[in-house]
Amino acid sequence: MTIFGAFFDQETKLEELREIEARIAEPSLWENQEEAQKLMKRKAEITSGMEILVKIENLLEEAEILIELADEAHDSASAKEAEDKLGEAKEAMRTAEVRKMLSGEHDKLNAIVSIHPGAGGTEAQDWASILLRMYLRWAERKNFSTETLDYQPGEEAGVKSVTFTVSGEFAYGYLKAERGVHRLVRISPFDANKRRHTSFASVFVYPEVDDTIQIDINEADLKVDTFRASGAGGQHVNKTDSAIRITHMPTGIVVQCQNERSQHKNKAVAMKLLRARLYELKLKEQEEKMEEFNKEKRDIAWGSQIRSYVMQPYRLVKDHRTGIETGNVDPVLDGNLDMFIEGYLLIESENKSKTA
Repeated sequence: MTIFGAFFDQETKLEELREIEARIAEPSLWENQEEAQKLMKRKAEITSGMEILVKIENLLEEAEILIELADEAHDSASAKEAEDKLGEAKEAMRTAEVRKMLSGEHDKLNAIVSIHPGAGGTEAQDWASILLRMYLRWAERKNFSTETLDYQPGEEAGVKSVTFTVSGEFAYGYLKAERGVHRLVRISPFDANKRRHTSFASVFVYPEVDDTIQIDINEADLKVDTFRASGAGGQHVNKTDSAIRITHMPTGIVVQCQNERSQHKNKAVAMKLLRARLYELKLKEQEEKMEEFNKEKRDIAWGSQIRSYVMQPYRLVKDHRTGIETGNVDPVLDGNLDMFIEGYLLIESENKSKTA
């Protein structure tokens, strides 16, 4: 493990782990449950990273033994098993390398994701719903949990907007690669003449602000509106004005929540969204100051799509930031996004190294 430990800064992590375990052993710590939970969470993060290194070493040792056995006994089955072990080790090393790239201050936090369709009515709203399913399937593949905070269905199909959380280790670190405009080209299922349509939807990703990050919000700066939550009709339509919309007057940021049954719960969720949006705004302002002299800076704005999903006249998904592409469109739309996410993280890591 020494080789990998040097690369992944194992000694620093081991020292931090020893300090955390010493703190946890102190009876007085548990009088402050909030602090105890933070330490336990950090311990789990470090342990998870260390387990990957142990897994790599064990797989390589097993592969070495199987290769020796295959050579001595001319055993093809052992050779095949050794090949499989090396494949597993390679995959584990890839995971460890990605973890190393997720070294940002907020990468380990949960993520809040919002999807908004562009102009185009039903066609764009349907594209937004396809993206929603893609990210939910991706989260499922990662064993992350998701929770819908706000969902506004389209009149005929799709969604007008949707906001959901993704909870899991490094959820924000991964999903920050997805923020931007996504473009779809396909034969429209809503066009009787079967013409080709281009649709856009924007994806916004914010770190879920935890209690360790202070965001001061002045109640006097907030405009709070209540309204009746929309729904599919019948028994699902609320009879009271339980939905909440909060406008932060100084910035113009608007958040809302209508998925909870009570006004109190909807307001609590809306405030969590507002804290995340304000924090993201603060981070963006800091980044812009740092990058104002960077000529290669790209503005993630409407019309500057980060990725195209083409289904007609050919089939191709291409990330315009990294050049990574694949003709296997269906697996991508089913949540197989790792090649794009990891490609973006690699370029981001290299750019940081150049400017460091």
